[in-house]
Amino acid sequence: MAIYHPSGQFNLVNNPFGKDVANLELFRALAAHGGFDQVSFLSQATLSDADLRKGLLGDAPGGAALTTGSLLAQGAVAQSGVMLRGTPSLSDISWLRRRAVGDRAYSLMGLVHTLAPPALRAEMATALTSPIQPWDALICTSPAVQDALHRMFDEYSGFLADRFGGAGNPKPYLPLIPLGVDQPVIAARADRPQVRAQVREELAIGQDDILVLWLGRLSFFEKAAPQPMFRAIQEAAQASGVKVHFAMVGWFPNGDQDRARYQAAAQAYAPSVAVHFLDGNDQGRVGSFWAASDIFISLVDNIQETFGITPVEAMAAGLPVVISDWDGYRYTVQDGEQGFLIPTLGGPPGGVSVAAAERHVLGLDSYQLYVGALAQHTAVHVGRAAEAIAALIASPDLRRRMGAAGRQRVREVFDWPVVARQYAALADELTAIREASPPDSTQGRFNPVKGDPNRDFGGFPTDVQNLETLLHVRPGVTAADIDRAMGLELDRFAGSWRCTGPECVQVLDILGAESRSVKAVLLAFPTERRRPVQMGLMWMCKLGMLDWLPSEAS
Repeated sequence: MAIYHPSGQFNLVNNPFGKDVANLELFRALAAHGGFDQVSFLSQATLSDADLRKGLLGDAPGGAALTTGSLLAQGAVAQSGVMLRGTPSLSDISWLRRRAVGDRAYSLMGLVHTLAPPALRAEMATALTSPIQPWDALICTSPAVQDALHRMFDEYSGFLADRFGGAGNPKPYLPLIPLGVDQPVIAARADRPQVRAQVREELAIGQDDILVLWLGRLSFFEKAAPQPMFRAIQEAAQASGVKVHFAMVGWFPNGDQDRARYQAAAQAYAPSVAVHFLDGNDQGRVGSFWAASDIFISLVDNIQETFGITPVEAMAAGLPVVISDWDGYRYTVQDGEQGFLIPTLGGPPGGVSVAAAERHVLGLDSYQLYVGALAQHTAVHVGRAAEAIAALIASPDLRRRMGAAGRQRVREVFDWPVVARQYAALADELTAIREASPPDSTQGRFNPVKGDPNRDFGGFPTDVQNLETLLHVRPGVTAADIDRAMGLELDRFAGSWRCTGPECVQVLDILGAESRSVKAVLLAFPTERRRPVQMGLMWMCKLGMLDWLPSEAS
């Protein structure tokens, strides 16, 4: 397998997005548990194979052989047979594949982390107007994502058919594979009685008190409004007569401004609950709360969320979960088994929601305002959430039973080795589809919209260089002109496009006092140097060293 990871970085910065965490853990799982002989990471970074292994797997033994490469080396990518990208943006790569090695050379796999941004949906929709093939896949992490993408592609394909005639366009394969977690690691962090006692002593949580946990970005506009959680926990505490603490472990995208908003809401809706805001960037701290907590809550209400990794982590930690009945959440958790799914109510279609989408698409409102306003008018049933929390507070046995069921579900469905094997099976399935497909009968190797600029704008100049273009050295030009140009910063600009200074001097020697064709000059160089030499000829013409017009017109 090849994996396109442009940054080549394996260390997460503070306040990471969930997709970045999930991608990194997925890449590690594929290298360690996917069963591949070799995994090649394609990036823009300069990284040795040894540094790659150290950054990705540390000192862990075994796993696939890890190599580094470039996306532009399409022949090597084709040898892998399949290439994965941690985003759904595959269209430009499919054009690169077509130009360099052909549509059937290998399969593409992209991963869908969210569907909410209209710009991202538009990017995914280009799969219908680019060389994406049936042996290419957009991996859906939940049935809700899968259904939404089928509908989007079917409706857009119908539009294209109505506008241009013909049958509907082929869409990419849309398989269902969830994200995963490292179940043994999380379980080990949770099963530490001493850490549990230390954290609870630090926060003045009594032996019989209940600690409810939220983990993740503290963003009311992209994750979950906290007010329903505050109110549900308050009502559950009042109903049970037990002292309840609520730990919100995460980070505020807008810093102290958001912290003040959350604190004000907590005081208003949960006045008798001890609410603690703690740093979610400290992984040691996060692990300690897996040990210290009794119940996990996440009442997500935002279309930005499509899978939700934190409830799966909570199940791996052995915590019962109280979560909203929302897209991927209802796929990961079985209501009444590992926890409770709390009913949700979406706003009516049409009217305001259409206007909100239009305002964002037209650049009048930010994405955050768009999804945040929708979430503010999406309801999670506070009463049912309070009842679920109260039931868990009242019954330690129910908490233990649901926690054990959660761990069992993670071991069977969401542990990384289980997920990685599904990726390997998908790679085999896509290969079989590709090999059974008919030979290429397509025309046009370049993307007409994002193709070769020297081809697309060939009508701009008087003429275009070709292999028969005759060149000669302008009078008085010597190697000193090359030396002068190599010494000027302005002349050295974009130097990676062309040949070296010594090679330019060699061009002067080849041409001598005669006119020679571009082809004749290029044949004097090794094959692998001919492209940069050809651009070097243009640079020398640019700086007045070479002439391409007949001498009498100079």
